[in-house]
Amino acid sequence: MMRKHLVPLVALMAAGTVALTACSSTPEAPAPARASAPAGGEATAPANDAAGGDLALLSGTAKSNNSAANTGDWAVPNGGVAASAARQSSQRWVQLTASRAGDLNPVVVNGAGLTLYRFDKDSNNPPTSTCSGECAQTWPPVTVAPGGKIFIAGVKKSAVGTIRRADGTRHVTIDGWPVYRFAKDTKRGDTLGQGVGGTWFGVTPTGGKAGAPEGGQENPDTGNGTAPPATSAVFFDEANFSDNGPSQGVAGNGCQNLGRPGVASSIAASGSLKVWVGRDCTGRSQVLDGDVLDLATIGFDNAIASVRFS
Repeated sequence: MMRKHLVPLVALMAAGTVALTACSSTPEAPAPARASAPAGGEATAPANDAAGGDLALLSGTAKSNNSAANTGDWAVPNGGVAASAARQSSQRWVQLTASRAGDLNPVVVNGAGLTLYRFDKDSNNPPTSTCSGECAQTWPPVTVAPGGKIFIAGVKKSAVGTIRRADGTRHVTIDGWPVYRFAKDTKRGDTLGQGVGGTWFGVTPTGGKAGAPEGGQENPDTGNGTAPPATSAVFFDEANFSDNGPSQGVAGNGCQNLGRPGVASSIAASGSLKVWVGRDCTGRSQVLDGDVLDLATIGFDNAIASVRFS
């Protein structure tokens, strides 16, 4: 079975510049849809079938996209494991952001800054979850409601998808690997689930195991404009797409000046673009192929004043 990915939105925002302030596991029952299950496993529906085609992938974070406070996976559940699991099916949006947590760098975190994990007993080919029942209470699946949104920063759109769980919810995947939270992680930076049972690990932006020797530090894309052209981008004042500081969205054709020049430390963009240190696309410049977690690594921290799309 071929795994398909979600279709990104045609555009993120209107043109112009806008400042924005180990547990036991049990295989799931076969899911309905146009999928066939491997022996002993769970059938998984393609991410862009009728069950998942209405989901929207948006560059940036929930905050940079003006999501309402205490919605989606921003709020850390206060009602314990049961309440945490119950919230999953009603989330209108989830966030996947490449970041740091504890000793893990990079690792994907959700909107509340909680570390996300992958499970070795799952599969990414075909994408399959084997964690249900009590396992799913300890490791709540990251799920999104029909018609919902997935905000991404530092994770390529082509790597993000969903599968259908037996209860009908859509389980978010990165490179085909279903992703989960850990119930004992309660605040930003917690990584208590790392290495549990020798099978649970933080998930990297490419679907790998965070902290694994082969993972290493993922370098930002600088590129040569080989990615499809971006039509918009979000510039964060802090590195790693952090919402601790403000951000600003920029969109349009050709050269666009930033409303607040010289403050960006990371960029979320869904394609190639060229950044400049001077207004009106003048001075030193650099072509970027998508997201950059830390502009200091390419010598453009707190330096960008304008950007050229297409």
